[in-house]
Amino acid sequence: MLTLRASGDRGFADHGWLKSFHSFSFAGYHDPAHMGWGNLRVINEDRIAPGTGFGTHGHRDMEIISYVLSGNLAHKDSMGNVKGIPPGDVQRMSAGKGVMHSEFNHAEGAQTHFLQIWIEPNVSGIEPSYEQKTVPSSAKRGQLQLVASPQGEGLAVRISADAALYAGLFDGAESATLALNPARKAYVHLIQGQLRVNGVALQGGDAALIQGESLLNLDQGRNAEVLLFELSA
Repeated sequence: MLTLRASGDRGFADHGWLKSFHSFSFAGYHDPAHMGWGNLRVINEDRIAPGTGFGTHGHRDMEIISYVLSGNLAHKDSMGNVKGIPPGDVQRMSAGKGVMHSEFNHAEGAQTHFLQIWIEPNVSGIEPSYEQKTVPSSAKRGQLQLVASPQGEGLAVRISADAALYAGLFDGAESATLALNPARKAYVHLIQGQLRVNGVALQGGDAALIQGESLLNLDQGRNAEVLLFELSA
């Protein structure tokens, strides 16, 4: 079963310095029908104006992934990490028993565009930790590249959650398939472009909520960049 969630059905907040689309209920956007999918709790598509950002704030017991699309996200946290996150990098912060951090766009005249992703952990009260890896476009070209998993193998960051995240770039005749456990859930978020998911056409910002399926097929991409989440039920 595949349920299409159109880009325009997402929540939206315009704070001036921040424009954010919410795939699931978040802050002032509340929709009881969209509180999450499996253990995926948040996908916010954020655009931060130059010279602005999120001041220091706290999190606990959440796996937080940042996927930067353009610009550069400046990260600083209470663990002592001071990092810049460019496009192509995947950043993971395990909030654990508690962490404080800030995120800013220090560029002049350039917007920072990124996805903020929260996945519910399968352990609580752990020591907070940080990880960042570069995933080159070549690794995502015409295939689904694992970028986050419980083992953190290869190019993937390690998450303390029963989930896996893949990223891919598809255009023209490029296609990919992935075996799914029908007892679990999957979620496809098309960041940009056009892509067909199990025969259903998606446009940039659209998502496909999947359950009870044993195979995922991606094809007919046109400048498509996509994320696939394999999730607990």
